[in-house]
Amino acid sequence: MNYFSSNFKLGILGGGQLGKMMLYNTRKFDIQTYVLDPSDEAPSKMACNAFTQGDLMDFDTVYNFGKQVDVLTFEIENVNVDALEKLEKEGVKVYPSSKNLRIIQNKAKQKLFYLDKNLPTSEFSRFAYASEIEDAVLNGGLKFPFVWKSAQFGYDGTGVKMIRTMYDLKDLPKGECITEELIDFKNELAVIVARNPDGDVKTYPVVEMEFHPEANQVEYVICPARIPEDVAKKAQDIALKVSAAFNHVGLLAVEMFQTQNDDILINEVAPRPHNSGHQTIEASYTSQFEQHIRAILNLPLGKTESKVGGIMVNLVGAEGYTGDVIYENIAEIMKMDGVTPHIYGKKQTRPFRKMGHVTIVNEDLNTARKIAEEVKNTIKVIAK
Repeated sequence: MNYFSSNFKLGILGGGQLGKMMLYNTRKFDIQTYVLDPSDEAPSKMACNAFTQGDLMDFDTVYNFGKQVDVLTFEIENVNVDALEKLEKEGVKVYPSSKNLRIIQNKAKQKLFYLDKNLPTSEFSRFAYASEIEDAVLNGGLKFPFVWKSAQFGYDGTGVKMIRTMYDLKDLPKGECITEELIDFKNELAVIVARNPDGDVKTYPVVEMEFHPEANQVEYVICPARIPEDVAKKAQDIALKVSAAFNHVGLLAVEMFQTQNDDILINEVAPRPHNSGHQTIEASYTSQFEQHIRAILNLPLGKTESKVGGIMVNLVGAEGYTGDVIYENIAEIMKMDGVTPHIYGKKQTRPFRKMGHVTIVNEDLNTARKIAEEVKNTIKVIAK
């Protein structure tokens, strides 16, 4: 099929920053794009050929949108899977598949999938209601501390909480959830795997992620991860096993823990471009966003090696500020060598909302990390 400067239509469910960065590449290739998002101010609206405002969880909205396009992908997991399944039966190519998304959308199903496929992950318990957790603690079946996760609809640190005492169980959402053993880890790592329908597979280098202690969001992504080669090889091998188990098409970001004994445990996966791959825009031969487009269109996969060391700094809304966004000191960080800001186009900021990111590239990773710290301390995302 001719995708370029043709009548072919690619649909994207979700019009946030990930969709916007995918559209950089569809515009480069002159591929027609249709986007569906609930917000009339979605960042992707400015860059697609056709924009539809609508509810991603509504069956009819997603189904009717999908009927307009030849291939359908998504930049967010919270979409109506039943609609995707019906579209697949009617001949629309949906990548990644509704079958995989149905598993990944639900963290309990995701963890059971790893057990079924003999893939290493942390110990966990599944609860139909959060109120059952207290009974499990009182009966001795669950011991503090542990991690609570909502089974569905968590994102950017929401739907995750560290539980150390009974008091921490107060006010948890009431629905289905899991608890996970608290892992004593050295590093949080991630590997992005690309796969096309022909079965061609490529992995990006292992990255190291540093998280904000309060927001439970990634603050820095460091590529390559500062770990021994044998540990990196182990992480990539496990990511490839996860990819093979899902037999996905597109990107699969596999988040993992490196334990104190250098074992690798799968945390969770995302079937789309991911925060852990933003540095690929400047640092890699092929960005994760271009790679996702190549993969879902069954085009040759691009080279995944890094050209240079890269660090990504997330720009999130400062605490205490809600309203029309102002970015302070962007010009100051642009004076620094190897620094590129990416502003997502969200008009309203609030504490810890992802508003952009900054990539720092340097032949010396330690120098890049120092510049990243300076960037983080200089730029401010505030409100009028």
